Amino acid sequence: MLIELRIRDYAVIDTLALELEPGLNVLTGETGAGKSIVVGALSLLLGERATADVVRMSAPKAVVEGVFDIRGRPELLRRLEELGVEAPDGLLILKREVAAEGRNRAWVNASPATATVVGELGRALVDLHGQHEHQTLLHASEQRAILDAFADAGELAAAVAALHRELVRLRAERVEREHRHGQLLGRADTLRFQVGEIEGARPDPHEEVALEDEARRLQHSEELVRGATRVHEALYAGDDAIADRLADLQRVLEQLARVDPSLAEAAALLEGAYFSIKEVGVQVGDYASGLEHDPGRLEEIRHRQDLIFRLKRKYGPELMDVIETGRRLRHELDALDTADVELDALRRHIEDGQRRIEERAAALSAARRKAAQRLAAWVKRMLPELGMPGAAFEVALEPLPEIGAYGAESVEFRVAVNPGFEPRAVARVASGGELSRIMLVLKTILADVDRVPTLVFDEIDVGIGGRVALHVAEKLHEVATSHQVFVITHLPQLAARADHHLYVEKGEREGVAAATVAELAGEERVREIARMLGGDSESATSLEHARELLTSAGATRG
Repeated sequence: MLIELRIRDYAVIDTLALELEPGLNVLTGETGAGKSIVVGALSLLLGERATADVVRMSAPKAVVEGVFDIRGRPELLRRLEELGVEAPDGLLILKREVAAEGRNRAWVNASPATATVVGELGRALVDLHGQHEHQTLLHASEQRAILDAFADAGELAAAVAALHRELVRLRAERVEREHRHGQLLGRADTLRFQVGEIEGARPDPHEEVALEDEARRLQHSEELVRGATRVHEALYAGDDAIADRLADLQRVLEQLARVDPSLAEAAALLEGAYFSIKEVGVQVGDYASGLEHDPGRLEEIRHRQDLIFRLKRKYGPELMDVIETGRRLRHELDALDTADVELDALRRHIEDGQRRIEERAAALSAARRKAAQRLAAWVKRMLPELGMPGAAFEVALEPLPEIGAYGAESVEFRVAVNPGFEPRAVARVASGGELSRIMLVLKTILADVDRVPTLVFDEIDVGIGGRVALHVAEKLHEVATSHQVFVITHLPQLAARADHHLYVEKGEREGVAAATVAELAGEERVREIARMLGGDSESATSLEHARELLTSAGATRG
């Protein structure tokens, strides 16, 4: 529900704050006082394009804010959560700002947003019916939604939309997979060769260092054997080897340590040196005896190193890159082998999805056809009461070439406002006031299922009066039992039925035209109704007539 509408420096409005209530709210005033300007300002919160010419003379910017109570609207709270916006106490504040130099800005609960997002949220909360460009009834989506709501086919329509989204996704996946499969087929031979080349080499990420070490040993094997043998003999195996001499000296030092124990530590150190020298001598001897001069093995290593070099140059730069490339190419080759199976499974999913959407779309079409006849009959029966005698109304369902997100047919409301004419699309035939009255009929019919809480009507009273005006007032009051309704009107019959009466008046502030709004009650309201009746608002006759109208409408006197 719209709790408050704040307008600043918009057209002739200086500062204005409209506090709205549940039920039927009306805004009245002299012609040219600025009533429709309020609607224009409100349209900014519904996504209307903003231009700098709406900024009040000499003001830097125009600002429009709407405060909404969205408690009980979990889908809107979820949307705000997606936007990263909090809604304390269930309040939503939408704000648009239009600068004199043309720059526009928007906010949702003080968080910067786009005009598109503000409009999306605003349209979920307010239906505005007035000038043609504001009429939601002109939009095919709104007409379709009205018919589906009347048919109680919301779940069916949602199911068709979900199935269509899934089919679109599956078909896109099939196209992508077929394209990828075609590419793989075109390079299948190359893939097999590359995979065979890499996997046949069986590269090891650690072998390069090992190969280099082994090649160096084989290349210098004779030098290594000679040097190792010389060390082995000098330390351990030769005549007068260092290990033998250390053993003799170690025995002498042990004997001396028996005489002077202070030499025991030196004897122990010498013993350790002996065993270390002996161990080195043995190890180097084993090393020398194990070395072979093997030109054949060296040639093998050189061939292996050359193969690794070529693989790195082709698939590298490093050996690990070669291995990873091999894994990737193997995956592609395996995908080629399974692609046909996967494509067959995907085609079966698409066929199943097509069958299911056809079933649901057929059920939706049947529900729409049945509801279209009933809705047209209801609207046609109610239109004469609202000043459109002889008007014809029909809901046209045109088959589509294929089932889409919204079903198997388009929905179009058609009307003939004068007898003898073929019904045509409402956008091409009806005036703003006629459109508003048609929408009022539809809202009356759909009062229990319509989710938009606030309805705004401008121009609904154009060209009507007398008994028709009473019928319009009754319908608006009926709709206001389940919605918040805001009406800009010249009709006293309508104003008398209001639960909340606002009055706009144009004056002057600092030499510039300015509009103000006040809530009317009691005698002030009686005088305004008297003015709207066309009499002297101060005469006893006019005032009495106004009181009678208020009493017959059931309004509470202030």
